Amino acid sequence: MLVDSPPEQRADTAPAPPTRRAARALGLLLSVVILVLVALASIAVGAKALSPDQVWHGLFHSTGTYGDVVVDERMSRTILGLLAGAALGLSGGVLQALTRNPLADPGLLGINAGASAAVVTALTFLGVTSLTGYVWFAFGGAAAVGALVWFLGGSRGATPVRLALAGTAISAALYGYLQAVMIMDGAALGRMRFWTVGSLASATDSTIAQVLPFLAAGTLLALGLARPLNAMAMGDDTARALGANLNRTRALAMLAATVLSGAATAACGPIMFVGLMVPHAVRSFTGPDLRWILPYATVLSPVLLLGADVLGRVAARPAELQVGIVTALIGGPVFIFLVRRRRTAQL
Repeated sequence: MLVDSPPEQRADTAPAPPTRRAARALGLLLSVVILVLVALASIAVGAKALSPDQVWHGLFHSTGTYGDVVVDERMSRTILGLLAGAALGLSGGVLQALTRNPLADPGLLGINAGASAAVVTALTFLGVTSLTGYVWFAFGGAAAVGALVWFLGGSRGATPVRLALAGTAISAALYGYLQAVMIMDGAALGRMRFWTVGSLASATDSTIAQVLPFLAAGTLLALGLARPLNAMAMGDDTARALGANLNRTRALAMLAATVLSGAATAACGPIMFVGLMVPHAVRSFTGPDLRWILPYATVLSPVLLLGADVLGRVAARPAELQVGIVTALIGGPVFIFLVRRRRTAQL
């Protein structure tokens, strides 16, 4: 586990020169354009091949076969991918700042494990079988684990190392519980198999409506924490000298990350590496300033998630690979590369 403070995160976050700010703003605008194009591709491309005319007809004549495919399936799937991708990227950026670990993601603090354990419990012991039913269990499990990690990490005296260690320990225990329950209950294993790989295929308007308030609140909170988290990145003593309230900032950052990743996991299942790769990658362009990292992560994380989903739809036609499998296939080698590059830089 890497929990040391990288030099680039302790760098000065003073205002950048006008030319660099203009380049960042232009890059963010370009990222938005790319996001729009990927979203359109998500609507137009799928496991069922449709011509542009058929997609157009489906969009503006929502009745009939084309409307069922384009509007009822692909549109909801695309919207959920936009929301979940932004949430995972934002939560990853906040957690990397909070733990001072540029390779952190929501799984580091046990949030994904909490959601998964809650869903297994609901399916196995409470008889909940519908997506709209266990979404709330997933979100509750994520929130409970986030609170427990905060408590075990020292609450008001929490440090990045304590939070990371508490999250790792809780994750190990919960995944052990999850595996034990599914081994003892074959029916639970069958019901959980689809959810645990991470997927956008079950997206519905109802699911989006349930998680949207939490995603909106978490997004506003995370973006509002950019300045105090910037101060904390320069060290606790410097942050205090700059007037930052460390305990309040850490508590709010934990809350924002839990709400965002918990809601995304509740709707889509645990999707790995999106919250790790995108904030880490954009930092090389934006620098350590979270006032730029977080907006970039909000825009580019859905690009990765929707792009992986489109790839999964066309790679195994007429079947499809779930997006959690595709992001894992992409993210695993990328993570190894990042770790090796980081170790080389420290030698």
